[in-house]
Amino acid sequence: MKKIGIASDHVGVDLKNSIKEYVENLGLEIVDFGPLSKDRTDYPKYGKAVADAIVNKKVDGGILICGTGVGISISANKVKGIRAVVCSEPYSAKLSREHNNTNIVAFGARVVGEDLAKMIVKEWLNAEYEGGRHGKRLEMIEDIESGKANADPDGNFVC
Repeated sequence: MKKIGIASDHVGVDLKNSIKEYVENLGLEIVDFGPLSKDRTDYPKYGKAVADAIVNKKVDGGILICGTGVGISISANKVKGIRAVVCSEPYSAKLSREHNNTNIVAFGARVVGEDLAKMIVKEWLNAEYEGGRHGKRLEMIEDIESGKANADPDGNFVC
């Protein structure tokens, strides 16, 4: 990833600005989707803005921040093709890229501090999708997303 979209809600503005500077210092380009102030705002529009930019190939991946990371990641995950993960520690961030090929990492400004957020971002950025056995599972997720897959009464996956 060379170009990263970043956004938050009003709660995450300070942490967003810190992470933005951190990622730029790693030599990556950052596109800030806002907000620019701490005035109360709604996280869904920021999660969607970054998700749309990824799907439209304007950025390679995204970082989202709200109070917990949950709401903004749920919003992003509503966009077809997005795999956003909420992380409160670096190991899950790393494995989410390696196994699930996540294209957005999210965390909460009320949950993680600045140093931990930087560790999460670093692991997520440095990890690479492994493919292999994980590819089948991603295809299943895509089938669910597109409405091609269901579970039968016994819980078996059916396309």
